[in-house]
Amino acid sequence: MEKRIGLVVHGAEAAMQKVREVASAVDSFGAKLFAEDTAAQRLSLPALSSCDAPLHFVLSIGGDGTLLRGVQWALAWNVPLLGINMGRLGFLTEAEPDALEAYIPRLMCGDYRLEDRSLLHITNGSQEWTALNDAVITRGGYARLITMEVRVDAEWMGLFVADGLVVATPTGSTAYSLSAGGPVVAPGVDCNIITPICAHSLQHRPTLTAGNATIQLKMGADLQQRGVLQIDGRNCMELSSGDEITIQRSRQKLQLVRFQDLQFFYRVHSKLKEWTQ
Repeated sequence: MEKRIGLVVHGAEAAMQKVREVASAVDSFGAKLFAEDTAAQRLSLPALSSCDAPLHFVLSIGGDGTLLRGVQWALAWNVPLLGINMGRLGFLTEAEPDALEAYIPRLMCGDYRLEDRSLLHITNGSQEWTALNDAVITRGGYARLITMEVRVDAEWMGLFVADGLVVATPTGSTAYSLSAGGPVVAPGVDCNIITPICAHSLQHRPTLTAGNATIQLKMGADLQQRGVLQIDGRNCMELSSGDEITIQRSRQKLQLVRFQDLQFFYRVHSKLKEWTQ
């Protein structure tokens, strides 16, 4: 049976050249690539948006930002995602470009394992989103600090006055949450992390909740203020006083293709090199 592979790629020429090598390799296995529209035009490949049969994999070639785009395609088709690092960090990706030649045959033959990652389901009324890393409320271009009421399973947690607030999965603990002072959490831990961004208080600290907790974030209604909801780094909607966001664990899980048994903290030290210097 012909395998169909969705392709998400960074726009840099080095990544495009790697795709050309991938296309040649998968063609020898009778597989077919479908790329995002812009990349499809540059590479003379059929577009993902025109694919009318189920995909078998999604392949991301770029950095973590590219992989996060690939997450949405993988979830839409309910298929595994393989990330190849062409970026600076590539914390979520599985392999460096030089290893891809060896991994394509293994991918085609099913010689890999799958690693499940939990996701967040974020809602605002009828609007909904899914996040692998985090949901963030930030003040955006608003000049002042914003206030947010936080409840966990309907229990009052506190009123935060800050530049913003991050709600992260264990996967996202090494992303924005880490930059804001949050803890590093191993992917298998069943929790979510609430991390304030530059909180105007010495009492607010990063907090872990149960993985199945319902977290409600409400923009303070006692003054006129504005904010932005960001999902995995994408601006999704503007917020104003009284707006509320609800965050729960998604029923879906993301499956990442793994060829190696790299331990989590080995990856932390190898990717975040300043820890070892």
